[in-house]
Amino acid sequence: MASGSDRNPIIIGGLPSQVPDFDPEETQEWLDSLDAAVDERGRERARYLMLRLIERAREKRVAVPEMRSTDYVNTIATKDEPFFPGNEEIERKILNATRWNAAVMVSRAQRPGIGVGGHIATFASSASLYDVGFNHFFRGKDEGDGGDQVFFQGHASPGIYARAFLLDRLSEQNLDAFRQEKSKARYGLSSYPHPRSMPDFWEFPTVSMGLGPIGAIYQARMNRYMEARGIADTSKSQVWAFLGDGEMDEPESLGQLSIAAREGLDNLTFVVNCNLQRLDGPVRGNGKVIQELESIFRGAGWNVIKLIWDRTWDPLLAQDRDGILVNRMNTTPDGQFQTYATETGGYIRDHFFGDDQRLRAMVEDLTDDQILHLGRGGHDHKKIFAAFSAAKAHKGQPTVILAKTIKGWTLGPNFEGRNATHQMKKLTVDDLKRFRDRLHLPIADKDLESGVPPYYHPGRDSEEIQYMHDRRKGLGGYVPTRVVRSKPLPLPGDKTYATVKKGTGQQSIATTMAFVRLLKDLMRDKEIGKRFVLIAPDEYRTFGMDSFFPSAKIYNPLGQQYESVDRELLLAYKESPQGQMLHDGISEAGCTASLIAAGSAYATHGEPLIPVYVFYSMFGFQRTGDQFWQMADQLARGFVLGATAGRTTLTGEGLQHADGHSQLLASTNPGCVAYDPAYAYEIAHIVQDGLRRMYGSSEDHPHGEDVFYYLTVYNEPIQHPAEPENVDVEGILRGVHRLSEGASGAIPAQIMASGVAVPWAVEAQKILAEEWNVKADVWSATSWNELRREAVECEEHNLLHPEEEQRVPWVTRKLSGAEGPFVAVSDWMRSVPDQIARWVPGTYQSLGADGFGFADTRGAARRFFHIDAQSIVVAVLTELAKEGKVDRSVLKQAIDRYQLLDASAADPGAAGGDA
Repeated sequence: MASGSDRNPIIIGGLPSQVPDFDPEETQEWLDSLDAAVDERGRERARYLMLRLIERAREKRVAVPEMRSTDYVNTIATKDEPFFPGNEEIERKILNATRWNAAVMVSRAQRPGIGVGGHIATFASSASLYDVGFNHFFRGKDEGDGGDQVFFQGHASPGIYARAFLLDRLSEQNLDAFRQEKSKARYGLSSYPHPRSMPDFWEFPTVSMGLGPIGAIYQARMNRYMEARGIADTSKSQVWAFLGDGEMDEPESLGQLSIAAREGLDNLTFVVNCNLQRLDGPVRGNGKVIQELESIFRGAGWNVIKLIWDRTWDPLLAQDRDGILVNRMNTTPDGQFQTYATETGGYIRDHFFGDDQRLRAMVEDLTDDQILHLGRGGHDHKKIFAAFSAAKAHKGQPTVILAKTIKGWTLGPNFEGRNATHQMKKLTVDDLKRFRDRLHLPIADKDLESGVPPYYHPGRDSEEIQYMHDRRKGLGGYVPTRVVRSKPLPLPGDKTYATVKKGTGQQSIATTMAFVRLLKDLMRDKEIGKRFVLIAPDEYRTFGMDSFFPSAKIYNPLGQQYESVDRELLLAYKESPQGQMLHDGISEAGCTASLIAAGSAYATHGEPLIPVYVFYSMFGFQRTGDQFWQMADQLARGFVLGATAGRTTLTGEGLQHADGHSQLLASTNPGCVAYDPAYAYEIAHIVQDGLRRMYGSSEDHPHGEDVFYYLTVYNEPIQHPAEPENVDVEGILRGVHRLSEGASGAIPAQIMASGVAVPWAVEAQKILAEEWNVKADVWSATSWNELRREAVECEEHNLLHPEEEQRVPWVTRKLSGAEGPFVAVSDWMRSVPDQIARWVPGTYQSLGADGFGFADTRGAARRFFHIDAQSIVVAVLTELAKEGKVDRSVLKQAIDRYQLLDASAADPGAAGGDA
């Protein structure tokens, strides 16, 4: 990685408009030279000279204005291409076999009775790009490190499977079980790269388009972070992300390019397969997507390599002295190039070369067939090798390779370049014959006419297969491969959690601060302290985590090259190349990508990290929910803190901040273990158990469990009681424990509450006893989600095993001795506690904050939603009245007494609130 001074991150370029000319005579000599070049040699020659001067200036590290777009030709000149070390003939045979098997696998998946779909056109266009990578660049993990991290384009998965088949990593049974993961469970292959489905094969889930690019950026950054902090040697690891040009329309694809340039991530290469087509049609029919992307990436500070034309164009470009051919390339829109991909050589001669005599003269000695086969650079192994080599050698910047290809390449005229090619999944017999002939494969017509087409394997002892094995051996093993080498961490004992279990006495703090206090103690642990990765989107101070600045420091590979404005303060802002905190700016998507990269480091690099991602209100599961699904797919682990949680707790912020539904969204993610704790001692037990499950070892999970923990914490200060002497740890962890038994009153009832609602329930308990003769127990429901999950598992078992003893859900057993109706309350919408309604052994009613949030005092908001203590009282009385245990006349009395219909009558409660 280039040093900060070499990369000059502050000044990239610009005209010296405010700099005085100290030698006007010398300046005039340079200008006269340019005038002479224009007058004597023409504008094209002068332009060439200027471009060479700019190039040389950059080589000498002279800041000059950036060119946002260059000609529509290859960035690497033919004379600058390196020697190609491979055997191109053998590699062509390998690629032909791979192409065939990929297409046949998808086509066979459409056989009668199966019809599970698949995509063949994306891999057909990018096959050569992958093949060069596999044969010459992608490092495996056999050397004991993480190797390279390759983000494969999701729709290209059939080609990756087809190559693995040739290498005996997958069998014919596997290929025939493509997209049949359960019905052919022993052999089933997932549709796309899904590590959770194939944990020994895939490393990175990428098919949710846009998440691959941002994931690759933050993976490259995490590699640098781990090395800077001395956790793992990632210096040899290169991150490759294979993407589509249509995919670049996703905001996540381009939204974080600047951080890669800002931090000089020269360990990162984007390979954008520019086949000029989206799923339904052209990406930029009237424009030029490669030129557009070049401008975007250059503007963001990336090194750009354009790979547009194959070697057949080299002789034509060499004789283009007037620049007429380059001009035609520059001005032809993508939609027309797609038409050329589907037309005849004669059509191309007439329409591309035909209206200028100089262009026609260039190709007058070429046949129409030769013109037809003037190809695109993304299909030329030597050109690809040159681009990949240049990308890997480039220092100080991330690189993007914009490779022009044809979607459906080699699949025949019914597929190549067609708008509908993405949806085309089956080859006819005629298609197969043309495809076979194009690939020169020894497959007889009768084998194509007799039913499903056969796979092709040249034989385990063939030179092609031996070549493949030799290349992978030389590069350190097979790719993709996911390996878990990390060992369980030595976890801190109970002593580390003792402080927060003592409670806060008369002091009031929010649950966010309770977690932060615990995190401080955990980060002091000599064994695991350095493995914590703190992540927040520009809100550390909001969450009370600025206390970490002086000690943990904020990670910045350039360090802190300025004097902080608050440098004299105790909690001054501190940046360091070895910093532990990731400050990703106002980007929840970036933070979640960091979370995923850190949370999967135990597999990627064999070194576990413990990410702690703290986000504001609903801007986690709502804003970046797709990435949390990606996190579960990638088997990442760590802690996610939904701070400033609750529909009514975050006062003053209003509709788009008042989070009353994230717990429900979290319940949809099978990899998420979600809790809504009320007190510090509950947090302590949950975090301790989370570390044990994710980073410890058990008989069932020797390398830890593939889950992540989500805790919702609040910014309302409350007094935290000390841990009870006989605390019900099992209840805390499984989802509910009895917090307080009713001390007085004659009529039994039960109140279940979670999170910030627990103090309201305790207050309601007191009112019920003193004013209504009701003896109510209060239960802390630490996880409605986990209670439901276990109950659903019981029902599933009972459904399928009627002959066995029927299981009873844990929540049912836990509440079985509780008498009276149950009223559940939280600062979430009612759907959250309603998850367990069917398994509660008694009358069940829930209160919740359904609807949009709004700005007001906490008391007014809770009165409006009818979830405050007085509303809980009325809800309990209502349920008792239904059972005939109290007279219905008391309900109107209670409503009037507490003025439940008047939000302004409520006690406003604590104003504001710190983390």
